[in-house]
Amino acid sequence: MIQTGPIRDHGGGLDAAMAQYGGARTDWLDLSTGINPMPYPVGDVPSYAWESLPDEAAFERLERAARRFWSVPEGAAILAAPGASALIARIPSLRLASRVVIPGPTYNEHAASFRGQGWSVEDSGSADARVVVHPNNPDGHLWTTPIFDQPLTVIDESFCDVTPDASHINSATKPGVLILKSFGKFWGLAGLRLGFVIGDPALVARLRESIGPWQISGPALTIGTRALADRHWADRTRARLAADATRLDELMTSKGVTLVGGTTLFRLYEVGDAAAWQQRLAKGHIWSRVFPYSDRWLRLGLPSATGWAQLERAL
Repeated sequence: MIQTGPIRDHGGGLDAAMAQYGGARTDWLDLSTGINPMPYPVGDVPSYAWESLPDEAAFERLERAARRFWSVPEGAAILAAPGASALIARIPSLRLASRVVIPGPTYNEHAASFRGQGWSVEDSGSADARVVVHPNNPDGHLWTTPIFDQPLTVIDESFCDVTPDASHINSATKPGVLILKSFGKFWGLAGLRLGFVIGDPALVARLRESIGPWQISGPALTIGTRALADRHWADRTRARLAADATRLDELMTSKGVTLVGGTTLFRLYEVGDAAAWQQRLAKGHIWSRVFPYSDRWLRLGLPSATGWAQLERAL
């Protein structure tokens, strides 16, 4: 992949880890992301979903299911997109470039997208736009009182499906507000590339125009609609994730590290020397997440059911 502009810091990158520490992909446990390790069972996908262009009815079914799942209020528009990242890349173009406040440290794609379109990015003060990641990545901070005094306010709720009561979805009717939802994290289907924006109808309409027709694949429409309607799976998954997050905290704190925060999809620890910890785990084919702005923080996603023993051995 050709990299343009500053290198963006992300989880993943397992190919580079394998090149340095050896092993095949099947040998590795990737805990560098916050993706549910037990994904939604996609089931059968009808052949027409692969063979035909998606029709309008399929988009309408998906967006109706999303409205019900997230209790989207009347008056707020909704748009499905090929991943939240596709929306993050387009949102800065909704206004003339000026000053945006993005409190950090947080997910870096928002700042990168705004800077790439000429905006000045600050972490506090007054501005024409504001972005908050709720819950925040990587520390899980919840914004109980977002500020809506800007012409454009983005609330990134990519990890909020584990704590649905904390959602600011009722603010989606406010002028200038856009709320982002990710499908890949909670449902564990990051490769499906499905995300949503909910909010100001005028802004959502402009995003719809910029993203073009047939923006979601037929299989993604089918699987997304099915998963969003499965509340029983969602309830059981929240309970399992909470139990596994507690188990991971107990395991890590028993090794002398300190819990900083996180969500039930990822946990953030203060470990002293983060680079040394990452290397130590990588020798056991466990890939973790460290950050350019802290040499003491290590973030871990949750292991799969079969991955706990491998993590314990690496520790």
